[in-house]
Amino acid sequence: MFYKEMYVYDNNKPVKATIRNYSREDFAKLIRVQQEAFPPPFPEDLWWNEDQLTNHISLFPEGAICVEIDSRIAGSITGLIVDLKDGDEDHSWADITDNGYIRNHDPNGNTLYIVDICISPAYRKLGLGKWMMQSMYETVVYLGLDRLLGGGRMPGYHHYAAQMPIDQYVEKILDGELKDPVVSFLLRCGRTPVKPVANYLEDEESLNYGMLMEWKNPFKA
Repeated sequence: MFYKEMYVYDNNKPVKATIRNYSREDFAKLIRVQQEAFPPPFPEDLWWNEDQLTNHISLFPEGAICVEIDSRIAGSITGLIVDLKDGDEDHSWADITDNGYIRNHDPNGNTLYIVDICISPAYRKLGLGKWMMQSMYETVVYLGLDRLLGGGRMPGYHHYAAQMPIDQYVEKILDGELKDPVVSFLLRCGRTPVKPVANYLEDEESLNYGMLMEWKNPFKA
């Protein structure tokens, strides 16, 4: 199981953080983080529920990770393993993650797929999302998988959709002409773009697009 202690910086002050697998005892705290990160009018039925969390820890506990600061859960990241070949990239979040229930988890698959990453607003300046993503990269290496893959929102796209198609929006981000809150964050985490996918998720700001981005296991040919 995964357990790592480290220091992150809150402004100029080092703060001890623990990254570990979450368990049933953490469920209420994990749901609280979701509520803090996605307050109303975000639909309550899209927060994690106990059935989903139970599946995470029972079907793929290695992919159920949280971060603690001062014994308080500050965020979580969740994944499952799927088997994807080149050309399998056109999918929706709901289909590839089983709507977050991960009953389609395939222990013999080749790809660790990110279901969700969530940080409580009070802790978003500590770089915890990047460190949890790094922990998932370490899980990819530990399990001998080919890569990590996941789709990110593109919440900046609605500002430019009338001016340019989605491919051009992505190009301008990569050229440094534009920044997108999610895509730029994932680039800083070491992810590389695969392709934008239409109808990936219901999100008005992204015009329902998701940006698939991967991290390849450097120890695999």
